[in-house]
Parts: sequence; structure tokens; C-alpha cells
Amino acid sequence: MATYAIGDIQGCMTELQALLETCSFDRTTDRLWFVGDLVNRGPHSLEVLRFVKGLGDRAVVVLGNHDLHLLCVAEEFAKPRADDTLEEVLAAPDRDELLLWLRHRQLLHAEQGIILVHAGLLPHWTLQEALTLANEVETKLRGPDFRKCLAKLYGSEPRQWNNSLAGPDRTRVIVNAMTRMRFCTDAGEMEFRAKGSIDAAPPGFRAWFDIPGRRSAGDTVICGHWSALGLRIQPGLVALDSGCIWGGALSAVRIGDRNVFQVPCAGIQGAADS
Repeated sequence: MATYAIGDIQGCMTELQALLETCSFDRTTDRLWFVGDLVNRGPHSLEVLRFVKGLGDRAVVVLGNHDLHLLCVAEEFAKPRADDTLEEVLAAPDRDELLLWLRHRQLLHAEQGIILVHAGLLPHWTLQEALTLANEVETKLRGPDFRKCLAKLYGSEPRQWNNSLAGPDRTRVIVNAMTRMRFCTDAGEMEFRAKGSIDAAPPGFRAWFDIPGRRSAGDTVICGHWSALGLRIQPGLVALDSGCIWGGALSAVRIGDRNVFQVPCAGIQGAADS
């Protein structure tokens, strides 16, 4: 039995199928961990959702910013963007079933010293604190008042965590850290405009995983979201967004031995990183 963590698919079903063949994935015994952004920008978001949902407990999925965008668009709390490719999902006969399943995915998953999250963790959060905060959001998204959560989800303020935060501001900081963050300050202030390489960090900011004294550094974080970073494996970090929709690759790592598997991607004309 093997567990494979897979980077941002973003609706690229053909590449996902090829990657699973490359991994020799056995659906009866193996597990797949997805770092989020199952959907959008690629051509087959509906097929990806149906496939991953059909894996049942063989799949662990954490929510990415594009997955949350789909939920917000579906509830009309956000407008579709010019480069979105969500129409097929929104028009599908099983739309409601798929969106319900997506709302019940985790924001953060932790198991045996490994943390699965789409973007990252703020430096002063311990793993237990992060799990507790993620559970707050998960409970809201799964509950009968989930629309209230989605209605106030968008925005980049506040940019820094404070234990006294409440309501939509509290939820927004948790979600932005775990699904959007790339750079932050040593004090945990997030920055959302810079999307380039680590060298493109604005003055006073660093890659979130390079913050000195990060309290989750004792565990290995598996993440995605940052296509300009590319595949990056170092002590305590496995970053798997290798830019499939940009014509890069779709990447997987076998968690037991850190073996890497990749398939090339044709890229999606007009894709934009976010």
C-alpha cells in the first residue's frame, strides 16, 4: 500500500490519468492526497471532481482557493472570471451532490508528522492550533449556514492573525493563510500580490516556510498553490505545484520514500496564476 500526494490538478484530467499510470496507482490498496485546486482553468473540472469523489476514503482532499471560488460562484457570492472553466460543473445534473461533497473536504489534514495544506501556515501557529482553526472553518462550510460563511469569504483584510479576531474577519484570515499565502513577514503579516519566485519577495517579506522559528517546522508540510516556486523538496517541505496549466508538469510524491513522479502538461492557453 502506498500514499501519493499530488499537486494542483486544476481540471487537467488527462494529465491526472497519465500521472496515476506513471505511479502504478492501485485503486484497491493505495491512497491519494490532493493539495487542493482540483478545479478551474483546465478543461475537465467536472471529470476531476467526479473521479476524486468516486475514490471515497482512498482520497484525502484539502480545499484550495479555486475550489472555494467554485463554491462562491455557485452561490452567487462571486462572479465568474474571464479565465474560469467552471461552467460544466455548474450545469451538471449532479452539481449539488458534487458541491456538497466539496464543502465537506478539509482545510488542513495531518497524519503521522505530515501536514497537508493548499498554501501554507502562519509562522506562530502550532500544528494543533492550526488544526483547531481549520476545524472552525470546516464546521461552518459543512453546516446549514454555510452561505453566511461563503458570503464574507472574499477579501485580503485583515492580513495578520490575532486571537481576538471574530466573525468573518477570523474566518478570512484562516482561509487566506491556508489557501492563498505565499509571502509573509516574520510577524505573520501576509502579502497577496506577489506571485513570482522566492527572489520576488517584497521588502520585509519571506516565503512563509522560511520564517525563522516557524512553530510547525517540526512536521513536514505538503502544499501546492505556488506554481512559480515549482517542485521543491527540502527538509520539512514538499511543494508540489509544478505549473501544469502553464505547460509545466503535474507532480506526485510517494510519501513513504519521497520518490517523485511527473508527467508533462500541454498548458492551458490564457491561464492566469492566482
